[in-house]
Amino acid sequence: MKVTIIDYGVGNLRSLRRGLEQADATVEISDDPQQIATAEALVLPGVGAFGECVRNSRPFHDVLVEAAEDTPILGICVGLQLLFTESTEGVPDGETIDGLDLIPGRVERLPTTAVKVPHMGWNQLTIEREHPIVAGIDGAASATRRTVASVDDGAYVYFVHSYASTVDSHTVASCDYGFDSAAIATNEAGNVMGTQFHPEKSGPIGLRLLENFVAYAEAYHDDRAAVH
Repeated sequence: MKVTIIDYGVGNLRSLRRGLEQADATVEISDDPQQIATAEALVLPGVGAFGECVRNSRPFHDVLVEAAEDTPILGICVGLQLLFTESTEGVPDGETIDGLDLIPGRVERLPTTAVKVPHMGWNQLTIEREHPIVAGIDGAASATRRTVASVDDGAYVYFVHSYASTVDSHTVASCDYGFDSAAIATNEAGNVMGTQFHPEKSGPIGLRLLENFVAYAEAYHDDRAAVH
C-alpha cells in the first residue's frame, strides 16, 4: 500500500515516514495537489498553531475534501484538529477558525486551571467504540501507570498539545487530561480518521496503530475494487 504524506511545511515528516515504513507501507512525501488527489491513502501531519497550519495547508483543502469521499485519510496531532469543524485557538473569545469540517466537532484549549498545559508525555487511551484503527489495542490498562516503561502493558501513547476536541459521537478513543478529549476520532463513514497523539513517537502501540491504518487502506481499496 502506497501512503502519501502531505508536505505543507509543518510536522516531523522524517520520523513519520520511518513509522509508516515500519508498518510495511510504501511512503511518498508530496506537496503536489495533483499527486495528492490520486493517492491511495493520505496522512496529514501537523505541528504548531492551528491558524498557521490552516494557512499553510490551504492549497490542499479542496483536494482533501474531495479525497475524503473515497480515500483513507489519517490526521496526526494538529493534522487531526484540521479535520474538525472549527477551533478556538488564536482568536478572541466567542470566535473560531474554520477547519475542514470532515469530522464534526470543535477544538478547544485544555483547561489550564486543572492541568499543566501543554500536555506533554505519555497518557492512556480509553477505547470508546470499535474501529479498525484500534484493532488489537488494549484500552483497559491500569490508570495508575503512566511511565514510558508501562507502554507495553496498556494503550499508552505520546501527546504534545494544548488543544483538543471533547468526546462525542466521532470519538473512537479518549484520553483523560483535564477533561475527556478525543484522542482518536473518525468521520461517519470511518475512512477519515486522526490521532491527537503522535503514533510515530508512541512505541509499539503507535506502530500497531500505523499498521492498522495501512491494513485498513488496503482492505478499503480491495472492497471498492470488488464492488466495481
